[in-house]
Amino acid sequence: MTNKPTDDKIVKLPERRAMEAMMSPMAGTETDPALREAQELIYDAWDAPGLAERIELAEQALKISPDCADAWVLLAEEGADSLAQMLDYYRKGVAAGERALGEKFFEENKGYFWGLLETRPYMRARAGLAQCLWEAGERDAAIEHYRQMLELNPNDNQGIRHVLLGCLMDEQRHDEAEQLLDAYADEPSAVWRYSRALLAYRQQGDSNDSRAAGKKAIEQNRFVPAYLAGRRKLPKYPPDYVGIGDKNEAVAYVFDNRQAWRDTPGAIPWLLAAGK
Repeated sequence: MTNKPTDDKIVKLPERRAMEAMMSPMAGTETDPALREAQELIYDAWDAPGLAERIELAEQALKISPDCADAWVLLAEEGADSLAQMLDYYRKGVAAGERALGEKFFEENKGYFWGLLETRPYMRARAGLAQCLWEAGERDAAIEHYRQMLELNPNDNQGIRHVLLGCLMDEQRHDEAEQLLDAYADEPSAVWRYSRALLAYRQQGDSNDSRAAGKKAIEQNRFVPAYLAGRRKLPKYPPDYVGIGDKNEAVAYVFDNRQAWRDTPGAIPWLLAAGK
């Protein structure tokens, strides 16, 4: 099972959602009329310039159909004033998505989610719920959500495998991390190469195999070690776009995974030495 990027750029979220809104008339699926009307309001909300207008449109959508998962997602992302409220909105979004799709749909389409346009609100809500659970300290629950999302959509258009791998490394669930790495063995990203190198170092220390993994990681993206070691200063925010092997990819990787390296004694100096 592999998922190689088809482009060297990752499309920004607002642009992805705008494209999805344009695709919606071509989806060709039977949808509850109220839910379709509510979803159209969410497409309008994504384009609305003001926060208050976006929230108002989401609330209007929910009055039309409480099964509009994207309305709950918008409220979680832009209308919540606490982590607890975000969790509540995302839970309601997941439940809304489950109602809208129906149990039979899950049984028949497991393995193909996200490729089916009507699954995307549910998948957005579940990703948000998992992230909030992680931030709330409910780490096992978050990992299980991410794992189940990959079962629903192993092609993983959302990049859930990257998030899950980071979670498994943070929790030192090494056997599971290795299984995930192997499941997407042809993944060319810095996330995959550097995570495999760190895992090898954790398991073997400074060995021939771990050094080889470190060298492969550096060959994939030579900028990561300097950012990990603090020799290059990270920007204030992660980049909107990344390209395989470029500085933006290195910055994005370090933003998300530096703690795992810092929590592993000797790992960063070892990586720097592997690059010499």
